[in-house]
Amino acid sequence: TMSYFPLVYLPAAATLRRLDPAVEESARALGSGPVAVFARIVLPQLRLAVLGGGLLIGLHLLAEYGAFVMVRFDTFTTAIFEQYQSSFAGPAGSMLAGVLVLCCLALLGAEAGLRGRARYARIGSGAPRAAARIRLGAGTLPVLAVLVAVTAAALGVPLWTIGRWLRIGGAAVWDVTDIGNALGQTVGLAAVAALLTTLCAFPVAWIAVRSTSAFARLVEGANYVTSSLPGIVIALAMVTVTIRWAPALYQTAGMVIAAYLLLFLPRALVSVRAGLAQVPVGLEEASRSLGKSAPATFFLVTLRLAAPAAAAAAALVFVAVATELTATLLLAPNGTRTLAMRFWGLSGELDYAAAAPYALIMIAAAVPVTYLLFTNSQKAAGI
Repeated sequence: TMSYFPLVYLPAAATLRRLDPAVEESARALGSGPVAVFARIVLPQLRLAVLGGGLLIGLHLLAEYGAFVMVRFDTFTTAIFEQYQSSFAGPAGSMLAGVLVLCCLALLGAEAGLRGRARYARIGSGAPRAAARIRLGAGTLPVLAVLVAVTAAALGVPLWTIGRWLRIGGAAVWDVTDIGNALGQTVGLAAVAALLTTLCAFPVAWIAVRSTSAFARLVEGANYVTSSLPGIVIALAMVTVTIRWAPALYQTAGMVIAAYLLLFLPRALVSVRAGLAQVPVGLEEASRSLGKSAPATFFLVTLRLAAPAAAAAAALVFVAVATELTATLLLAPNGTRTLAMRFWGLSGELDYAAAAPYALIMIAAAVPVTYLLFTNSQKAAGI
């Protein structure tokens, strides 16, 4: 829960920024209480973000490896790795991966059924102001206690553990050259992958939002299948393809970026889809009727309104790439040493003190990137 709740929080927060407070105020004026307003007005508008985030959590848990290995919990993914590592049993691993695909299809069907065919874009221009803050009164302390508890569990416990190992290791564990090299490679790969993945998510999200045909559902659903497969399955497939038909691409940065795009496109797709669903088609049609071209309309109207969702998508992909391990190990060029690779290698040797700096930097690198992305998205949306 602590690892994956941001997959729901980020797209939901981006969607909340685009909600019209006047709709909630109208419901309150007609006699609805706060709980009824949330259940009948706010929550239905968050359906795409919440269901999409829940789908991502289910898919990523199907493919999760590192956490389950450390706690010695057997899953299909750990069994696939054992098959490849012990005897390189490709057929057995492929059979287990096929079961994961079936589980993925079941999750996709459930999400599509719960999502329905509702539209989420408002007709008018909305209220040109921020929502009014409501004092919680007696509920202030309980709500703050919950938020503090979540923060302490998500950040406090890991930081305390890392700090303990850093204190044990002392100054000797800070290899500035090695850490700087790993940080530079990680940020470079994550930034490029986040940008390209978010850009690729737009056309797929556009089809998913603007069309209700079976083909649109198929195009959207196909992108989630790879997310349910372990990174080693995707990486080995790409290794096989490049060795047989494109040996020049084997162990290149381009192949690593392509693997990231396949693995993490669903993360960007969920956020971008929720943002595009709130863009009124009438505004785009008005822009076209005023003489603007389709590209100009996209950049001046659509992209501006979907900016918070796009920023959330980029943040999700950046953090995912910064901590990705298995595909990077198999596909990265010789000499590549990301923060996740160094952390995994040192922790595998039980040298937790030496691994602690890499874990701390992975946490620290995600904070300013997420903050800047959200700040820029709010400016672009005029919030």
